[in-house]
Amino acid sequence: MKRRRARTHAYEVAVRAEAALGEGPTWDADAQRLIWIDILGSRVFTFDPVSGRRTVLATEQHVGAAKPRVGGGLVVNLRDGIGLYGPDSVAGPGGSPAGDPQEFRWLHREVVPGRRANDAAVAPDGSLWAGTMRYDEAPGGGTLSRFAPDGAAETVLDDVAVSNGTGWSPDGRLMYYIDSPTRRIDVFDFDGQQVSNRRQLAIIEEGDGFPDGLTVDAEGCVWVALWDGGAIRRYTPSGVLDHVVELPVPRPTACAFGGADLTDLYITTARTGLEAPHPLAGSVLVVPGAGRGLPQPAFGG
Repeated sequence: MKRRRARTHAYEVAVRAEAALGEGPTWDADAQRLIWIDILGSRVFTFDPVSGRRTVLATEQHVGAAKPRVGGGLVVNLRDGIGLYGPDSVAGPGGSPAGDPQEFRWLHREVVPGRRANDAAVAPDGSLWAGTMRYDEAPGGGTLSRFAPDGAAETVLDDVAVSNGTGWSPDGRLMYYIDSPTRRIDVFDFDGQQVSNRRQLAIIEEGDGFPDGLTVDAEGCVWVALWDGGAIRRYTPSGVLDHVVELPVPRPTACAFGGADLTDLYITTARTGLEAPHPLAGSVLVVPGAGRGLPQPAFGG
């Protein structure tokens, strides 16, 4: 693997929590808050780093991702499909679920026994690219699909084990993608709607963990969380490893840039499956001034 001398960064605790499977950090630029989830806890959280205000939304199913919508509210990748919550759907800090169930509606529903939602990302055109996986992580049991704002669905990849990190280059001409058991970070050519020419950007060697969620920064570099690797790595567009953020928890799951100037790297973590979890496992960590992220589009539906 090509690598330069890696630089380390110090982390802080943004949200102390005990999420079973914390995931999907997303910076909501309009609300100036972080959105993140606990997949197995069926919860969507928000955090305002300025005021410290935290909110929570309980979902009726395991939730793989939650992203802001144009005009407010959330689009969520749920076990049985893609759903929409209205602008007032996130409850207050007391932890109660959304009060009016009519605030939720399905955009696309597809029930597949034994399968659940996983990571998702919003493309530059406002479409949602949402992944699935089997609970038993069987090879070929998952998918990556594109959902247009009107709910029209298209399967992009149909032979996936654990569909995870997805992101786009600053110019929108490349898409990065992770199917975790392959240990690969892959890159595709992207024409605005379709992908082609899949190839390997980097591979995570045995003993270094599995690639999970990712984010792309303003320089076009790819930051990847290493499940069972206790670290975040940054790879250049040519696949060179040049930054490492070492963490005290073994299972970081994903990362995203946030804050008013998009320079703070937020990291979600998990405690599921750990016999003796670190006290910070399940919390959200942050690395101030780690780099500079890209503004993330909201879902157009």
